[in-house]
Amino acid sequence: MSSTGFVWHELYMWHDTGTFASVLPSGNGILEPSQNAETPATKRRIKNLLDVVGLTEQLVAIAPRAATEPELLRVHSPEYVEAIKMMSKSGGGDARMDFPFGHTPFGPGGYEIAALAAGGVLAATEAVVAGAVKNAYSLVRPPGHHAERDHGLGFCIFNNGALAARHAREALGIGRVAIVDWDVHHGNGAEHIFWDDPEVLTISIHQDRMFPPDSGDVAANGGPGAEGTNLNIPLPPGSGVGAYGQLMDRIVGPALERFRPELIIVPCGFDAGALDILGRMMLHSVCFAEMTASLMDVANRLCGGRIVLTHEGGYHGESVPFYALAVIETLSGISTGTEDPWMMIMSGLGQQELQPHQNAAIERAAELVANVPT
Repeated sequence: MSSTGFVWHELYMWHDTGTFASVLPSGNGILEPSQNAETPATKRRIKNLLDVVGLTEQLVAIAPRAATEPELLRVHSPEYVEAIKMMSKSGGGDARMDFPFGHTPFGPGGYEIAALAAGGVLAATEAVVAGAVKNAYSLVRPPGHHAERDHGLGFCIFNNGALAARHAREALGIGRVAIVDWDVHHGNGAEHIFWDDPEVLTISIHQDRMFPPDSGDVAANGGPGAEGTNLNIPLPPGSGVGAYGQLMDRIVGPALERFRPELIIVPCGFDAGALDILGRMMLHSVCFAEMTASLMDVANRLCGGRIVLTHEGGYHGESVPFYALAVIETLSGISTGTEDPWMMIMSGLGQQELQPHQNAAIERAAELVANVPT
């Protein structure tokens, strides 16, 4: 038995994102109906692969619970929580509210499932902080890292990672928390929620201006009284393992060493994978494993190894399960001997090495590490 906790519930797969054309509403005589990019299939395939290779049974099962309304209100406004609750009762709606883009549809019971997803990450955080497990992976749905205080965005209803950070600080006795978001899209939710909070370091590694539009610039470095606690690392499209390896060594690791968090939360998106439909990066399973190992090394030195990963994006159903397997094998220290059938293709892609224009972007972001408060 490993010391890695694992959160899963079948109801996560029942979150209904409706009939869409990828990320846009279908119909209107223009877009032929298809399916939403955020479907149960990719997440279910992760769980299926973990089961088939025998890893699930070697993890510590953590039963999720529904986040309570007071817990949700630590991050979200009363008006927003009530609106989601009412739409959920009346057949569903869109969590983006009146925001002009970033459709976030959900069906009947969407509030309850989103609260169960948030609560699953809270339960994982409780287990890690209590020492019941050393680290944990929360395979939850809907995702959370785009959700802000007053509205959802980009498939996200409640900000699972931000809720976990607040829960750790307000209920579990944790001091400083770091959020390291490697989803290919900007972690705008945590940036907005913790903009003025000097006790939470938010780091987002993302494709430059991929989503949300005009979001995630390197110059956004934290609000008054919290200067230096928000680090954006916007990378050019086509960045591969060379760029990601360098930024972990030159930015993420040193920033964490300066900040010295007591807990690290990772909004873990796999949409920087080479075949993803909603990103243009070139990562493979070994790179995700190496990034995980890098964070574990820092966490072992700073905070007793306490890391909580919460599942975010990743939309290529055939390759994403192997990224997740590599990450969870690394967290748990258990090798199932499973070979990633996509590695030969992805590792052979041209320009996986660090390119000059990628290095320039990393250097610009690295200049801000000195501003991270100690």
